[in-house]
Amino acid sequence: MELVQVKHTEITKPEYYNNRELSWLAFNERVLQEAEDAQNPLLERLKFLAIFSSNLDEFFMVRVAGLQDQVKAGFHKPENKSGLTPKEQLARISEKTQALVSRQTAIYKELMKKLLPKENVHTRKIVELNEEQTNFINEYFEETIFPVLTPVAVDAYRPFPTLISKTLNMIILLEQDNVEPEFCEKVAVVQVPSVLERFIQVPSKGNEISVVLLEDIISANINKLFYGYHVKSVQSFRLTRNADLTIHEEGARDLLLEIEKELKKRKWGALTRLEVRTGEMDKGVLQFLLNELEDWEAEVYSVDCPLDLTFLFSFVKLVGEGREHLEYESFIPQPPQDLRSDENIFEKALTQDIFFNHPYESFTPIVEFVTEAANDPSVLAIKQTLYRVSGNSPVIQALKLAAENGKQVTVLVELKARFDEENNVHWAKELEQSGCLVIYGMHNLKTHSKITLVVRRKQSKIERFVHLGTGNYNDATAKIYTDMGIITTKKKFGIDATNFFNFLSGYTEKPNFHHIVVSPNDIRVEFIKLIDDEINYHLKYGKGHIRAKMNSLTDKELIMKMYEASIAGVKVDLIIRGICCLRPGIKGISENITVISIVGRFLEHARIYWFHHNGENKLYLSSADMMTRNMIKRVEILFPIFDTEIKKRIMKSIKTQFRDNVKARIQDENGVYYYNEKKDGDKCINSQEIFLKEAYRVLIDEE
Repeated sequence: MELVQVKHTEITKPEYYNNRELSWLAFNERVLQEAEDAQNPLLERLKFLAIFSSNLDEFFMVRVAGLQDQVKAGFHKPENKSGLTPKEQLARISEKTQALVSRQTAIYKELMKKLLPKENVHTRKIVELNEEQTNFINEYFEETIFPVLTPVAVDAYRPFPTLISKTLNMIILLEQDNVEPEFCEKVAVVQVPSVLERFIQVPSKGNEISVVLLEDIISANINKLFYGYHVKSVQSFRLTRNADLTIHEEGARDLLLEIEKELKKRKWGALTRLEVRTGEMDKGVLQFLLNELEDWEAEVYSVDCPLDLTFLFSFVKLVGEGREHLEYESFIPQPPQDLRSDENIFEKALTQDIFFNHPYESFTPIVEFVTEAANDPSVLAIKQTLYRVSGNSPVIQALKLAAENGKQVTVLVELKARFDEENNVHWAKELEQSGCLVIYGMHNLKTHSKITLVVRRKQSKIERFVHLGTGNYNDATAKIYTDMGIITTKKKFGIDATNFFNFLSGYTEKPNFHHIVVSPNDIRVEFIKLIDDEINYHLKYGKGHIRAKMNSLTDKELIMKMYEASIAGVKVDLIIRGICCLRPGIKGISENITVISIVGRFLEHARIYWFHHNGENKLYLSSADMMTRNMIKRVEILFPIFDTEIKKRIMKSIKTQFRDNVKARIQDENGVYYYNEKKDGDKCINSQEIFLKEAYRVLIDEE
């Protein structure tokens, strides 16, 4: 075969690419589909509604905010893939989001008003309460709610308050008694206290659960805040603000202090979205609100159900007690297949690479890996990167213990991990106080790598144990995110890990690594080389095949390279959970590319890259997605898998996911996703459920 020459202009047309923001909305639509899916347990469907809301908040706080900033700055240049200007993107985002929010409302009403009552669970309006419940609510208001409320009058002496992002508020229209009509109308604002539970359970008989929303209780008692006035209307609204931090790294002497300063400003950013209750807010009050907020770029969303459905997370916890049939069957992550319960992780790692497949296999051995190192007198040093950790992280506790035990502990805490900045600032201070050497990353880059190095001296011999993974050192998310990793003692991995941490902490050029590939830049270069090699192998031997799994694909250079591979005849199979700017199935361009997205019980999070290479079967795991930010703006690690059995396990998991006909959606040539429906006679293949059963089966086989 001859090398296929592809003109650059042939693969850069806007119609060959999905817009990044619209592709993200398509992902959140798939989350919403899980809330619609009657095959999912009822309370799990409510969780997906909450996840959809939480996702949308972050989208408006960061992505929409950025587009609005571009419009305000007069920037009208189309983005370089789909060719849409910022204004065009905002218009399409608005249209799509309005439709999705309408669907979310319909699902909420079905679940809360039709299906939950069948399970003896009710959300009540005040007028629906019996005498005992009414008395309870009145007492609760007087004793608990009233002391927390602060009514704010809006007039010449008391200007409209600056309300922080994601808070629920009420705007009240009042008439003063015994005053001429043209002078009597007043406006006040009351914030719904976020320190109180969003719903209040009222006394009920038997196993019935009845709750009333906090804002309904406040609204019913609002007149008690305004004696001498008649309440004309009470209307709920919620603000979302720009949450992107402006971190001036150039002039910062201490990044931690700079971030702490910026965190204080986050809650007061420019308005990006205003949500109001449908039927509550009349046009006059809405116009007054918009005038006071002074931000005309913000989109107004009228929602015909309670605002901010993230309260459903805590609601599900309440309802779930004693109603286990309404949730997924409980699952306990199993011991890793490569590590029996009676085996020591360090001694086993000296004999073979150990593979971990979370959440099906437990994250506990990773915590024990650090904890045992902290207590082992032979361990000299522990070095680790931390991007996102849990609120009460056992990994942090182990690192602190190690420092207190006299180990040399170096921790890179990424202070710029979005929405985890405050948490990470806290942990950085605690680690420093315990004697750890804490570094914050590299100039103008985020460190997103997942790597731990343990250095041990046994009988005058230095041993290096390296953990590399695709996910964060977070014991909480490890129960719901699918991730993979290895612990290895291969000498060159140990040397690479040492050089990597020295690269992060000191003044040195990027080292020449033996096995690992490190971004910025080098991972993209390596991917391009691997794809070019696959094209050449295919043209010479045939059977060209690439399989990759990631969270998002946005990097145009890599997308173009995949188009080149497809045009050359290489088969490209992609599992991309979220954003995908590549369009598969376009005749003559991407007809050899398949894209599926799996959204289910667990959040697909592993990054896997496989290249056939004429039977060489090159396989890599990585902390990096094929996104431009991961390629040039972050410190990431791509690492090879050498062990044959581990390769087989990883490839088997990918093949199973491509056969999924329950939770997989296929993207077509127009960028639209549809379920990978099973044909008549086909058995249901839910890949995540298969992996759960396999984890249990391994345990049974061992016993």
